[in-house]
Amino acid sequence: MTDANPRTDRLTGVLLLTSLVAMVAGAAIVVPSGLTLNSADPDAALAAVREQSGLHLTELALDVLGWLALTAAGLVMATPPAQGLGPHLVTPAGGLLAAAGLAGLLHDAGNLALTQLAARPAAPAVATVAWAVLLTAKWAVNLAGLLWVAATVAAAAGVPMPARLRVAGALAAVSGAAAVVLPWTTGTDGPTAALEQLGYALHLPIMIWYGVLGRRYLRGQNCSR
Repeated sequence: MTDANPRTDRLTGVLLLTSLVAMVAGAAIVVPSGLTLNSADPDAALAAVREQSGLHLTELALDVLGWLALTAAGLVMATPPAQGLGPHLVTPAGGLLAAAGLAGLLHDAGNLALTQLAARPAAPAVATVAWAVLLTAKWAVNLAGLLWVAATVAAAAGVPMPARLRVAGALAAVSGAAAVVLPWTTGTDGPTAALEQLGYALHLPIMIWYGVLGRRYLRGQNCSR
C-alpha cells in the first residue's frame, strides 16, 4: 500500500494518538476524584472544584489538549490532497472530527469558567450562574459526542482500512450514539453522576477505535492522500 503524502498521514496519526492518551488520562483523574461536576447539584460541583482545584485544572489541561489534538487531526484529514485524489468521504469525516473537537473545547471553556466561579463563593447568585455554565458545558460535550459519532461513521465508510476495522468502527459508533442519547432519557432532571460515567464508558470504544486508526496512519497504512 503506497501513500501520496506519508508525512501528512504520520501527523494525523500522532494527533489522534495524542488525543487518545490525553483524554484517557483526564478521565482517569475525573472519575475517581468525583470531578464529573453534575449540573443537577451546582453547589456540590463548586465545592468539589474549590477543594480539588489543582486536580481540576490538571484534568482540564489534559482535556483541552485532547480536544485540540482531535480538532487538528480532523483539519489535517479534511485538507484535500494536492493531487485531488483520495476517498470522497475522508474530507467530511475530517470536518466532522474537527467540529467535534471545537465543541469539546467549548465544553472545557465552561469548566474553566466554573473554576473562576468556585474561587468566589460569596459572589451574588454564584450557584445560579454555575448551574447555567454547567448545563451549557454538558450539552456542548453532548454535541461533541454526536459529531464524533458522525465522524466515526464517515471515517469507517471512507478511510481505507480492513473490513473488520470498518465493522469495529460501526459498532463503536453505535456505542457512542447510546452515550449521546443517555442525557435525553433523563428529562428535566438531567443525568446523574453515575449516568455521566456510563456515558464516558460508552464513548471509550470510539476513542480506542481512533487510537487504532491513528496507529495505522502513523505506520502509513491508510492511503487517504
